[in-house]
Amino acid sequence: MIEIDTAQRRARLGRRHRLAAGDRTDDVREIVRSMVALHASDPASVFLAVAARSVTAGPGAVERALYDDRSLLRMLAMRRTMFVVPAEFVPAVQASTADALAARQRRTYSRFVERAGVVDGDAAAWFADVEEAAHRALLARGEATGAQLSADEPRLRTQVDTSPGKPYSRPTGITTWVLLTLGCAGRIARGRPNGSWSSSQYRWAPIETWFPGGIPGTPPAEARAEVARRWLRAFGPAPLSDLKWWTGWSAGDVRKAVAALDVVEAGLGGTTGLVLADDTEPVAPAEPWAALLPALDPTPMGWQDRGWFLGGHGPALFDKTGNIGPTVWWDGRVVGGWAQRADGEIAVRLLEDPGAEAKASIEAEAARTTAFYADVRAVPRFRTPLERELTA
Repeated sequence: MIEIDTAQRRARLGRRHRLAAGDRTDDVREIVRSMVALHASDPASVFLAVAARSVTAGPGAVERALYDDRSLLRMLAMRRTMFVVPAEFVPAVQASTADALAARQRRTYSRFVERAGVVDGDAAAWFADVEEAAHRALLARGEATGAQLSADEPRLRTQVDTSPGKPYSRPTGITTWVLLTLGCAGRIARGRPNGSWSSSQYRWAPIETWFPGGIPGTPPAEARAEVARRWLRAFGPAPLSDLKWWTGWSAGDVRKAVAALDVVEAGLGGTTGLVLADDTEPVAPAEPWAALLPALDPTPMGWQDRGWFLGGHGPALFDKTGNIGPTVWWDGRVVGGWAQRADGEIAVRLLEDPGAEAKASIEAEAARTTAFYADVRAVPRFRTPLERELTA
């Protein structure tokens, strides 16, 4: 077993995650590749995660990669979470995770339909037929909102009571259910938003817009091994439990995926992790760096065990369900949090004293973040105690 200490893990984090100044790039796709995928539950997080790792790239560069070059794709995947994924990695994510998620969602929604008694006959077959009809309608339009598709396919407007007889229940339309299932199945994807880059109101597009012949099929075991390899390259060394948490796979699937790779054990100062066998040499530390990372940034959300970079700051920076808010970093560790106020000001609060050099670098990053936002105002979808305090 080799030993990899906290200082080395932080050095890898700074360089592999393109947070150190010398490792930043304006190549948006390369940034996303470096992180395996970007969390996209909060639309603004995608753009701000790129901003933190770029030199001069603005929101337009991210939009071009998503909607013009189509080198990136939004998809629901690991832990039923929205991610932005490099196009070449989509087949592995689809086969390893999204296909099973689509089947699970389809079963859940079909049971709701059956229990509500709104259709005659086989509810699962009916739901699948509505999926097909919605897909045909989208292919005919090329791009559309849910409302437009429900006008083309009236069954999308079917109202279903998910908890009949309960005082808190109320009927809900199935448009979102059908479109979400089609998205998980890799047949449609979220296109341009109706508003600014921070908007969550998307139009839908057929997957053929990105993959003319559909997403190429990949054997699930092979796909899981590829996902595990990319994650270890970006986040290793790390305990197997971190990979299980990040992927949302069963313990058995995680063990099988790692067994297909050439890995070695690494002591991490009290715990044991895994690292790819060709990645055991030390990474040279970069010059000390500062970064303002957004809520749900892929760096702090990449591990379940975060003590080696988070310290005791978790209660101020996480919400009650485990979502991290905006964080301030200095040379591989979290030292505070930040928020955008209603007037556009970036307010920073340090939770420890990182020193004069750090404070000057953090101020410069705050100014850079302000410039990236320009006139856009974006409240994080999941609000944390410190973020709320800074914007009160």
